[in-house]
Amino acid sequence: MRIGDDQLVQALGPWRSTTAPLSTALADAIRAALIDGRIRPGSELPAERRLAAALGVSRGTVTAALDRLRDAGWVDTRHGSASTVQLPAAATQRIAPLSATGEAGDLIDLRRAVPAAPQELYLEATRRAVERAGPLLANHGEPGPGITELRTAIAARYSREGTATRPEQVLVTNGARAALALLAAHFRPRVAVVEIPTYFDALRALRAPGTKLVGCRVTTESWDLDQLRDALAAARGNLAYLVPDFHNPTGALMSPEARRTVSRLAAEHEVTLVVDETMRDLDLGDRPVSAPRMRGALMIGSTSKSIWGGLRIGWIRASASLIRKLQAHPLAGPLSPPPVQQLVAAELLGDLEPLLHQRRRELRRQRDHLSNLLVTAAEDRWHFTLPPGGLALWLRLTTTLADTVVERAGRNGVALAAGPRFAADATLVNHLRVPYTPPHHVLDQIATVLDDAC
Repeated sequence: MRIGDDQLVQALGPWRSTTAPLSTALADAIRAALIDGRIRPGSELPAERRLAAALGVSRGTVTAALDRLRDAGWVDTRHGSASTVQLPAAATQRIAPLSATGEAGDLIDLRRAVPAAPQELYLEATRRAVERAGPLLANHGEPGPGITELRTAIAARYSREGTATRPEQVLVTNGARAALALLAAHFRPRVAVVEIPTYFDALRALRAPGTKLVGCRVTTESWDLDQLRDALAAARGNLAYLVPDFHNPTGALMSPEARRTVSRLAAEHEVTLVVDETMRDLDLGDRPVSAPRMRGALMIGSTSKSIWGGLRIGWIRASASLIRKLQAHPLAGPLSPPPVQQLVAAELLGDLEPLLHQRRRELRRQRDHLSNLLVTAAEDRWHFTLPPGGLALWLRLTTTLADTVVERAGRNGVALAAGPRFAADATLVNHLRVPYTPPHHVLDQIATVLDDAC
């Protein structure tokens, strides 16, 4: 498809920069328009002479911009043919989203630890799902507990890992955050136990009017079980939200003994345990082993970290009776994902292990690369423990406050999340989360920025 002169000018918008050379600004604008969807991949650009006239620049400026894009893989030009815009192969194959590499703008955005989609697998799964979506499209499409095929696939994964599960024990939601929001709305706890630190979006979901958050400390190595015992006692008859598998943000893995203790204490104090297993698939050991699950816990899962955050599929695993009650809640419908998207998820979950194997291997290499860089540069500026899984390092800074480092790093093109964002009590002012999802050359840049910021 050829894009017209006026259409391209409109898509680029006010692209001229007061500081960058015109050719650089033009290349950046074309790349940004492609990422934003203002230009479709595969679109043919006007000939260089026409494009220069339409933009009011010299042909040399256009040639230099296109050369820059060709070198980076954003434009393909074949002899005798027009130049075609495309996503570079590296951007479609690696685990880092463009926002975390600096290619979507001037900022390396690491405020969220998330992977990019496995494009080839995802597009193929989408094609297969569309080809057999006829029965779904012929039905009413109204929200429900989830399409049978997806609930069956999720239940089968639990059963294979030793937790016998039937499809009617699974409720599909619009992501893990939606699952937690639905549980919070159903139970309406007066007190909720949370880890300090914990996933910041979970804090938002649990901070309902009248809910008191009680914290227990988690380090990169373990949970403070004495604090957790006191917190569960204070939350008697209410709710606790825990992330025992490659905890976000510390990366810690709760021991089997600690899990048994937590299950016993929760039962003793009649606390409903909500266990977030979003990171469970990201075991970066040489031989991943599934940790035992907590007895009696409600389990939340999603495809956001193992596949892609844009695949808005999460779920709750609980008793069939509770699933029926949750399904009847007024929020269940609005928090339910579209049925065709569920079909895509079912396709991907049907053969997930090869993708997980590849992603674990890549993440392990990147984790080790970043940790080696930070150990070399440390000079007592920070301390951290190599996490056994997950997506990020959890740094304890020794010379500078985290907010100061975040501000300085931001001025140098790297956006990070400081510890207080993860703390219900606004503590952890000396902590910083640093995802290792970007490729090695970007991790090199991140390490340099952190070193300068401290």
